[in-house]
Amino acid sequence: MKGRCLGLVGGLGVGATVHYYQRLAEAHEGRGRTLDIAIVHAETARIFEFVQAADRDGMAEYLNGFLRRLKATGAEVGVVPAVTPLYCWSELTATSPLPLVSMVDAVAAKLAAQSAKRVSVFGTRYVVDSGFYGLLDGVEVVRPRPGEVDLIHGVYTELLRDRKGSEEQRRKLTALAETLQTRDGIDAVLLAGTDLSLIFDESNTGFPHVDCAAAHLKAIVDALLD
Repeated sequence: MKGRCLGLVGGLGVGATVHYYQRLAEAHEGRGRTLDIAIVHAETARIFEFVQAADRDGMAEYLNGFLRRLKATGAEVGVVPAVTPLYCWSELTATSPLPLVSMVDAVAAKLAAQSAKRVSVFGTRYVVDSGFYGLLDGVEVVRPRPGEVDLIHGVYTELLRDRKGSEEQRRKLTALAETLQTRDGIDAVLLAGTDLSLIFDESNTGFPHVDCAAAHLKAIVDALLD
């Protein structure tokens, strides 16, 4: 038995798309259901260009082009499996041809469950510098220092480029997370980039955190099957 048809805007990056696809297929199989999915390929470089140009409307329309194609294939629910596109979240939700499953709501609920009020963010420079785009009401986002932001962004772009991670990358970000805990008193780190799953999982993430992709995936499965 199939759930509702999901339209996934892939390519942001490719590793993130594969991660979402695999986890969604596993979740459906675990519930005795069949995943019904359509995927299109967007370009990470284009998303970065829109952020650099401060063009929220342009990014929303770029993503809506893919969402319209997904709707035409029969998709009933849309998902953008990436954090940087949250830059245009208000504009996108106001104009999307499909109902979208919100990563923001999923992450906010997870933070509330952990009573986390003070966090830092690991992801692209745009996400880190923006403080998750100011979308988390009631949560203080502590920005790392400039050199630390360079480190986070450097590791993340390597993951996007290589589609594989290393133990050295994991150690660097783990050490930084521990510094942020002791120096800045954060309650948790937001793993705000799906490609971080290439170096972090439940068994090796030894600092308080919220995996934004994992929270989003749970919300997507609930929307499709409940």
